[in-house]
Amino acid sequence: MKLLVGLGNPGAQYAFNRHNVGFMAVDAIHGVDNFAAWRKRFQGWTAEGLLGGEKTLLLKPETYMNESGRAVGEAVRFFKIPISDVIVFHDELDLAPEKVRVKTGGGVAGHNGLKSITSHIGNDYVRVRIGIGHPGAKERVHGHVMGDFAKAEHPWLEEELAAIANAAPYLVEGAYDKFQTAVAHWKGDAETAQAKQPPKEQPASPKTAPKAAGSKAENKTETSLGAKLKAWLDKD
Repeated sequence: MKLLVGLGNPGAQYAFNRHNVGFMAVDAIHGVDNFAAWRKRFQGWTAEGLLGGEKTLLLKPETYMNESGRAVGEAVRFFKIPISDVIVFHDELDLAPEKVRVKTGGGVAGHNGLKSITSHIGNDYVRVRIGIGHPGAKERVHGHVMGDFAKAEHPWLEEELAAIANAAPYLVEGAYDKFQTAVAHWKGDAETAQAKQPPKEQPASPKTAPKAAGSKAENKTETSLGAKLKAWLDKD
C-alpha cells in the first residue's frame, strides 16, 4: 500500500492558507481518482482507493501541523507501510509559486510538519514540494505561510492542483521525474518541461493514468476539477 499524506491545519479558518496546500493537493487527487468517501481514522481523515493500479491510502492529519507525525505514524504502523512508500505533499517556501518538485529524504528546512513526521517514522520518505514562494523578509514568513492564497493566485493554483491530481499515478509508480514533467507540461512550466522529455508511456491503470495532452478525456477532467476547485476556493 502507498500512503499519500497532505499536510495542513484543520478548521475553516485555515482552509485556504498557503500552509494548507498539502491538504488541497490530496483533496484534488481524491476528486479525480477512484477513492472511497473520506472517513475519520488514524487521527485524521482517510480515503482508500486505487491509484495507478496500486492500493493507496490518502491521509489528512487532524492533529494540527506540528503533530502531523502522530497520524502518519499510526497509519504506517497499522498497515506496515515501508517508509519509501510514504509520499508527503507540503508547502515549500524555498520554491517559487507555481513550481512543484519531488525529493526523497533530506532536510526539513524548518517545516514543522515534516519535522514531526521524521521524528515518528524516519526521514527517508518522499516529499512533493509545492512552491508558495518566500516573502523576502524573515519577519514576514509567518504571515505569508499562514495567510490565504490571494484571489489573483486562484487561477494558477487551480491549474496546478489539477495537474498534480492527473499526474499522481506516476508518484505511486516511483516515476518522480515523469510526475514533475507531466505537471510542468499541464501547467506550462517551460523551465522543467524543456529540461526533461515528456513521458512516452502511460501508467498501468487506464482509469487513473494521466491522459495525453489535448485529449477530450483530459480536458473534461480538468474542466470538472477546475470548476470544483473554483467553487471551493471562492467559498466564504
